[in-house]
Amino acid sequence: MTHVQSMLDAYPRDLGSIDKSKLAECIQACFECAQTCTACADACLSEDMVADLTKCIRANLDCVDICVAAGKILSRRTGYDADVARAVLEACRTACRSCMEECGQHASMHRHCEVCAEACRRCEQACADLLGALA
Repeated sequence: MTHVQSMLDAYPRDLGSIDKSKLAECIQACFECAQTCTACADACLSEDMVADLTKCIRANLDCVDICVAAGKILSRRTGYDADVARAVLEACRTACRSCMEECGQHASMHRHCEVCAEACRRCEQACADLLGALA
């Protein structure tokens, strides 16, 4: 069991009809994606051809910011607003898709971009799964 799941289980009130396993998976995927994108941006900065990776670095950093925000917002259950949750999930999906596509263009040359694209794909899917459960 992850700490995310443990914290959801420890929440003192009823979480309502939300699927706790999908919620936990999404929160975990958001934070893992943020860490992976941070590391990928840093690795890009260490490449000899860093100028060719400017767009990738930008996509990574945008994805980091949105994934962290999504993970934090989804972790807060008091005063839950489904409209805000849906909006942040859509934004996270968009950022992950953009980063995944950009990193995918460099994946054959840079292993860190391959790893990052996979983390973004996983996070995008976790957000989609949670969105489906909220509908």
